[in-house]
Amino acid sequence: MAQPKPRDPAAPKSANQRGAARLAAVQALYQMDVGRQSLEDTLSQFSAVHLGREIEGEEYLPADADFFRQIVSGVIKSQLEIDPAVDAALVEGWPMGRIDATLRAILRAATFELLRRRDIPSRVVITEYVDVAKAFYQDDAAKMVNGVLDQVARAAGRDNDPGKAR
Repeated sequence: MAQPKPRDPAAPKSANQRGAARLAAVQALYQMDVGRQSLEDTLSQFSAVHLGREIEGEEYLPADADFFRQIVSGVIKSQLEIDPAVDAALVEGWPMGRIDATLRAILRAATFELLRRRDIPSRVVITEYVDVAKAFYQDDAAKMVNGVLDQVARAAGRDNDPGKAR
């Protein structure tokens, strides 16, 4: 009987590839928001340049390219559902248009996953995007992301999600 080959310890884990895809998706959504770039151009540029390569001395982790495309495309296709869900979870008087473009990208990507990817535990989605927020901000932005996404998860009926911390 053949023995399974041991996994190469230098090979990226699939969870790391998904995390890298989430980070790249936030960057792509930000670029689309502020640069008014089309979905097709953004997907092409990120697939060709940003996913798992070195750019200007910065090493990018290998990303799950399919997962990246699912998030970015899903946010664009579901934006009429995503933005009101985020707006409802934000503090009154702070609509989506009033928050920073990077935070908008983080909240949109995470909300897409909370609403459309029920196969991924909400706790995982929230934790991953709080980590993305920490990569961009030194202040309380990560706490705000955590609170908003928790509200979105509850409103979407994900408060009983088996992966969600109780």
